[in-house]
Amino acid sequence: MAKALLGHVGGPDPRMISEMRRLQQRIRDLEAELNRLQAQNDALAAQTRDEALVRLQDREPALT
Repeated sequence: MAKALLGHVGGPDPRMISEMRRLQQRIRDLEAELNRLQAQNDALAAQTRDEALVRLQDREPALT
């Protein structure tokens, strides 16, 4: 009965296992890319903040 519910009798399908491994690797690759892009974004945001602070410090005082 359990074998019929799983849809096969001969054990795990090698194609399904192969596809699952491929998808798991793709997930790991995408997670690594996400981490790399987040780190790059954080660095760019920090650089932008630093440049904005320098611009504010270099301004001439306004006439009052």
